[in-house]
Amino acid sequence: MPSYLEISAEIAREAGTLLHGFFERHIGFELKGEFDLVTEADRASERLVIERLRAHFPTHSIVAEESGGHAGESAEYCWYVDPLDGTTNFAHGFPMYNVTLALEKAGEIIAGVIFDPERNEMFTCELGAGARLNGQPIHVSGVRNIDDTLVATGFPSRKRHQNVNVHFYYQLAMITHGVRRAGAAALDLAYVACGRLDAFWEFGLNPWDMAAGMLLVNEAGGRCSDMHGAPARLRGPHLLADNGAVHAAMLEIFGEVFRREYRYAMPIIE
Repeated sequence: MPSYLEISAEIAREAGTLLHGFFERHIGFELKGEFDLVTEADRASERLVIERLRAHFPTHSIVAEESGGHAGESAEYCWYVDPLDGTTNFAHGFPMYNVTLALEKAGEIIAGVIFDPERNEMFTCELGAGARLNGQPIHVSGVRNIDDTLVATGFPSRKRHQNVNVHFYYQLAMITHGVRRAGAAALDLAYVACGRLDAFWEFGLNPWDMAAGMLLVNEAGGRCSDMHGAPARLRGPHLLADNGAVHAAMLEIFGEVFRREYRYAMPIIE
């Protein structure tokens, strides 16, 4: 029988192909709540993914961004689905978006996929079996000095955290080679896993945003925690993922910012 990973990769690729068709048509968007965007493509991709998962794994539970998901007969297995991670990018024609699926067994993520349709890149991972990009093994970067890192973050809507992240952003921007903000958390995590980025942090992520990416980073030799250094949680308030070598230095900077001890004063506009 095909493995969970093989089936989820097939589903992600099919959903990604669907999304790419919508992307080329430049479809419009709606507001979901006060700040968040949603498109016809989000809903179509989610319907496809859920239909495929229920056909293959009818007893499994599903947690999905748009519909909330479905309860299965078995509480042991649960899928986390983001049918379109990077909706705002997608809606504006900015080609950074993906489909991501992850499978949890008895509270532990055991498999995950992140598919980028625009670059035809399939990131896959299984617990204890490593991480791959288009079938080839990947590993986190070997950068050891935080001054030499390229890092990334995201800014969820101000309704969720009032832009507190700008303080962390500024300190890291002054210390590192730069901070990227691409707007698709799953891809940011995938890029940490394959060494394109050395670290990523963000506040207010949802379980479907990071379930596959966290496992991918860990299986690629990296490290995940919250921004205080405690174990990373799918429903935690924030996440840090990096190559492991700069983990302590990242936490040191975060600790300073949480204590309002800034190495670099925020600029004042006169």
